[in-house]
Amino acid sequence: MSIAALSPAQAQTVPQSMAQIQLSYAPLVKQAAPGVVNIYAQRVVAERRNPFADDPFFGDLFRNFGQTTPRVQNSLGSGVIVGSDGLVVSNYHVVGQATEIRVVLSDRREFAAEVVLTDEQSDLAVLQLQGARDLPALSLADSDGAEVGDLVLAIGNPFGVGQTVSSGIISGLARSGIAVGSGRGYFLQTDAPINPGNSGGALVNMAGELVGVNTAIITRSGGSNGIGFAIPANLVAQVVSQARDGRERFQRPWAGVTAQAMDAALADAFDQTIPAGVVLLELHPDSPLAKAGLQRGDVILSVDGGEVNSAPEMMFRLAAKGIGGQSVLEARRGTDSREVTIDLIAPPESPERQTRRIDARSALAGLEVMRINPAVIAEFGLSPDADGILVTQAQDLAGRVGLRPGDVLLAINGEPVQSTADVARLSRAQTRAWVIELIREGRQLSLRFRL
Repeated sequence: MSIAALSPAQAQTVPQSMAQIQLSYAPLVKQAAPGVVNIYAQRVVAERRNPFADDPFFGDLFRNFGQTTPRVQNSLGSGVIVGSDGLVVSNYHVVGQATEIRVVLSDRREFAAEVVLTDEQSDLAVLQLQGARDLPALSLADSDGAEVGDLVLAIGNPFGVGQTVSSGIISGLARSGIAVGSGRGYFLQTDAPINPGNSGGALVNMAGELVGVNTAIITRSGGSNGIGFAIPANLVAQVVSQARDGRERFQRPWAGVTAQAMDAALADAFDQTIPAGVVLLELHPDSPLAKAGLQRGDVILSVDGGEVNSAPEMMFRLAAKGIGGQSVLEARRGTDSREVTIDLIAPPESPERQTRRIDARSALAGLEVMRINPAVIAEFGLSPDADGILVTQAQDLAGRVGLRPGDVLLAINGEPVQSTADVARLSRAQTRAWVIELIREGRQLSLRFRL
């Protein structure tokens, strides 16, 4: 009798046949495991030798005291072969900034590898194995088809003990409040045990397809507590596609908006019986959503038929679709719902960035600035309504007087700055007293100093 022929009552009893007793993941593991690799990475980091490091009071007071010395830092992780020509996807936190990478296959073959594309925001990186060909690659599943309760296997190299397989289920979808690396992403949650070293490994479904790349766990002890997260395969597919196109950094479609998840209080204000969707708070004038007729206060309910209940979830669905296509958004304004089609475009480089480094003979020596445009807004995570001149570096004298990367310059000595040329010109003023108006972390400040 096959499993499919069992009634619900029979399915809850002891096995009825030898075939049922011998049910095993072994055939699936034999199919998928060769596509998962171990990654050994080295990076050189600057370590500051501080004689007060162990002192509970002076250790914090003099944390930047002492000379820096280079130190080799080793990291261990996993990766997934996604191309028979040696293309491997892993986590950024495993291979990012690495100076030497060694990849070991399940059959013990070893390859040197180089990073060809990175995306710190999603914690993904793509490697190319040197001299590799005819490798066993995993096919990618449609992660939008994953459901809570689906059986999955996590394959990786936890704690460096060698390739290990653990089983579980997908225990949650659309997890978007988890911080990984420098940003927050959108994840599948699984209870398949994931431990240090599993990062970058495969989460596979019962068809042997890659449904996600394991990336993080929630833990108090350092080991798995059954709450692990994987980057969905649909986003992985776009990252791999851009790597094949020769891009070095992953580029997302530009929405040009900020949005807030609908909660119970907002739902009541918007006369919704059930909290659903995200509310648009700000739109750049050139945003594809603005050009499609959407405006502040509109509620986005779905993207291409998939529900969205957080801003990261909306951006994930756009990023997984990729630049160059179109997406259909279901939006609500008041009691009226409608569908709008938006173009998925790269953030425009208009006006030009006008990147400029201020001359060393000027009062603001060491300052590097650029004109804010949609591409700069996307790259530096600025508000869609940001405008003006952005500080990207503040070294030497510019750093000592209090300027910081991320500052948006408004005026110097009472004269507005509208271009990087204005900053260069005004920084040569023959005066000892200086007043710089700027925006820092959303607050307008006046920086005053004398030279």
